[in-house]
Parts: sequence; C-alpha cells; structure tokens
Amino acid sequence: MNHFRDALAGSSALVRGPALNPHRYTRDNYVTYDRATMDSAGAFLIGELERLDPMVHEPLVSVTWQRDIDLRTDVQMGDTSTSYTVSSFGAAGGAAPAGIAWASPNNTAIPRVTVDIGKVVSPFDLWDMEVAYTVAELESARITGRPIDVQQLAGLNLKHQMDADQLVYVGDAAIGTTGLLNSSKVVNVSNVANGANSTPQFATKTPNEILADVNELLISVWAASGYKAPPSKLLMAPNPFGYIVTTMVSEAGTQSILNFLQTNNILTAQTGQPLDIKPVKWLDKGVRPGATTDRMAAYSQNQDYVRFPMVPLQPLAPQYDGIWVKVPYYGRFGVVETVYPETVGYRDGIG
Repeated sequence: MNHFRDALAGSSALVRGPALNPHRYTRDNYVTYDRATMDSAGAFLIGELERLDPMVHEPLVSVTWQRDIDLRTDVQMGDTSTSYTVSSFGAAGGAAPAGIAWASPNNTAIPRVTVDIGKVVSPFDLWDMEVAYTVAELESARITGRPIDVQQLAGLNLKHQMDADQLVYVGDAAIGTTGLLNSSKVVNVSNVANGANSTPQFATKTPNEILADVNELLISVWAASGYKAPPSKLLMAPNPFGYIVTTMVSEAGTQSILNFLQTNNILTAQTGQPLDIKPVKWLDKGVRPGATTDRMAAYSQNQDYVRFPMVPLQPLAPQYDGIWVKVPYYGRFGVVETVYPETVGYRDGIG
C-alpha cells in the first residue's frame, strides 16, 4: 500500500497541505487514502475486480401515519393556530327534571334548551429545512451518476415524514404535545385483565381471552360515545400483533387469532364490516415515551372525530450564495385534534 500512498502524495489534486495521508472510512470499515473522495458527492475509488452496485440504498425507516389518520385540509400556510368548537346541549324535562319534556295544558313555564359552545385552540407551527450543495459537488455527482440534489431532497422528505409520523402518533414532549396514541384528552385508559395464567400479556392468553380483551375495549369506547360510534380500527404494538398473526386458534390450524378477532367482534356484529387491525411501532413499550408495557388503541378513523392539521411541503426558488445552491422547503404541522375523545380508548399490558 506504500506505493499507493506515495502516488497520492505527489498529486496536488488529491492531497493538499500537510495532511499527506488522510483516511476516509467507509461503512464496512475499509480504508481509502483518496482525499478527493467526498461522501456527499458519492465518488469512490473502485478496484478493477470490484463490482459496485449502482442502486441507491436509502435508510430503513417505517412511517405509517397516512394510513391511520385523516388530514384537516382547510388549513393554510398563513395560519399560526388551529381551532374547533365543541357544543354541549342541556334540556330539562317536564314533571321530572331529568325526564321527558311532557307538556301540560295549564303549564305556563315551558322548559328550554341550553347550549354551551367552547373553543379548543392548538398551535400550528412552521417546519423548515433546506437542501444545499456547491456547483462543484453537483458536477461531481453528475459525473458519478448519483445526483446529490435528488438524494438530498429524498433525505429532506424522509425527515419530514418521520417528524409527521411522530407528531401524529405521540406528539412532541419538547413542546408539550401529544398524539393519537397518547392523547391527554382520552380518559378511557386501563389495563387488560389477567388471563388463565394470571398474566395480561397476549402471548400467555387463550384466543378467547384475547377476544374478550378486544371486545371489552371496543364496547367501552362504543358506550362512551353514547353507542354512536363503534371503533372501526384497532392498533397494537408489533410484538402482540405478530403473536396473533402467527398463532392458530386451534390445533387444526385453519384460522389465526387475527382472523378470529376480525370476524368475532362488536363492530362486525353491528355493521358487518371486519375490524381493521394494524401494527404500529409507537405502541411498543420500547418506543412510546414513558411506557413500560405494550398498548393497543381503538378508535374510529373519521375526520369528524380525529384529524391532523398539516400544510404539505412547499419549495422556495433556488438561492445562490457564491458557489452554493440552496433550496429551502417549508410547511406547517399542527397537533392531532381529538374532537371527540370519547371515540378513543387505550388498553395497556398486552405485551
């Protein structure tokens, strides 16, 4: 390798100043001595017998927020907060104040309806980030066939999606907000009952015990909504979800616990629609902030009940600063609006 270093040391295009032997480490811990190697431009030394895969391998990231919530679409970039109103009605009865409003021919005092309208306001904050590269990096990337502007934009979009995913599901503790899976407005929160083995985890329960846990949650949310909205969706942590997917109801192996739950629940009995059961990483006890057990959440995915205010990303015109090219992107994120917290319920201890 000494002759290789000597050759590089004599080239002013590759080595400048006193650093005649700079090291560049790749992800597989191999060392290259080429100072012109720039990770951002994607230019590498390639040996004669080395076969470089030209495919771009991006980071492994899972985001599912668009699957589980609807957007509030009336918001605009100029808005700095979002709000909605909640109305409460009151009405007295006739002979019995809490009863039916029966009328009497001789009664001159007619009961009336009262209305109380409250407003709920949430912040609607600006999100911004930029892609930036020099014209030299752009030209180097063009030569290598790995466009730096495209990859930087892909990274920016991925960051935007990851932030949206967190805000939708659990909010941001740094600014004191919560999300769909840990809303401070939801009071229907408890632990699942112990099973035959005196433990609450799904992995220790029979299929009927798991079904009892699921139906107890669904019925409690349905009842809290005045039997108006039976939950249509059930989200759970990945480990319990994996267990119900791979475990059969009986030794015959004809039906998994997942299929058993989808067809034998209060929603299906009421509407004929199968219960939508999905895994979410933010319900895992190792991911959800402050959690010690896995959780499942039941709710109705309906924009009238729960939604997320967001303005999509928008780019500004490219800005030129010397040899730098900068393109700012901006958007807005709000806070998950749980308009009817009665339609949401949580159960802990399933894993």
